[in-house]
Amino acid sequence: MEEVLRNWLFDPVVGKLIAAVLTVAVVFTIVRYSQRVLGRHVEDAQRRYRLRKLITFFGYVVAILLLSIVYSDKLSGLTVLLGVLGAGVAFALQEIVVSVAGWISLSVGRMYDVGDRVQLSGIKGDVIDIGVLRTTVMECGGWIAGDQYSGRIVRIGNSSIFKEPVFNYSSDFPFLWDEITVPIRFGSDYEAARASFLQELKDLTGEHASRLEGDWRKMTDKYLIENAQLQPMVALKITDNWVEFVLRYVVDYKKRRSTKDRRRLQEAAEHQGPDLIKNTRSH
Repeated sequence: MEEVLRNWLFDPVVGKLIAAVLTVAVVFTIVRYSQRVLGRHVEDAQRRYRLRKLITFFGYVVAILLLSIVYSDKLSGLTVLLGVLGAGVAFALQEIVVSVAGWISLSVGRMYDVGDRVQLSGIKGDVIDIGVLRTTVMECGGWIAGDQYSGRIVRIGNSSIFKEPVFNYSSDFPFLWDEITVPIRFGSDYEAARASFLQELKDLTGEHASRLEGDWRKMTDKYLIENAQLQPMVALKITDNWVEFVLRYVVDYKKRRSTKDRRRLQEAAEHQGPDLIKNTRSH
């Protein structure tokens, strides 16, 4: 029995297996310790998240390199077999391969980052994690009206960026153009109504006016795009039954619904146009 145990312990295959297990354990311990130290010294949440991902990635790379060294004498005879198996696996797991390629594209091209509000595969939400295979999104909308969280966490394969458009609400220009349509009766004081609506829009959007112009200037420097109307606009449209005012303005992408819900814009959204015109005339 003692001789069998001695032969088993000195078996090269067993020795390499023990070395491989120890290698993985040491790398795993170093990665976990580095992440723990990182959490204590880096206060910025987004930077801490990126560094944790980077440490994990390098941990995988180091582990693979060390394991290849342990089994280096076995690799030469398996070259042809691995090539055939690799081709078969690549075909069978092509979705996973494309997802990994999508992750590399996201890391290099920065189509979106953690914290951005995006729409992927018809799902709109805030990106809370970008993995090697999937992007995790906190859904907005769904059965919830407006841009509020529904509470569902959606995991979308990174391969989707090659198949469908990627909508980013916040990357380069964190503002959206939005409109409210207000119907009023014929014969109202149109000019007074226009002035009232325009003043209200300026009051609502004035809080981010300086930032808005700076962000749009960055857009025109980065992309071949013409200047756009950043100031609020009020347009008049005549229909068969009433007159419509179209209120167009730029708003922070996270405040689209709350902006519509404020003060006289709330009355406009509830089709209280005639009352608003009456109040405008009385002043």
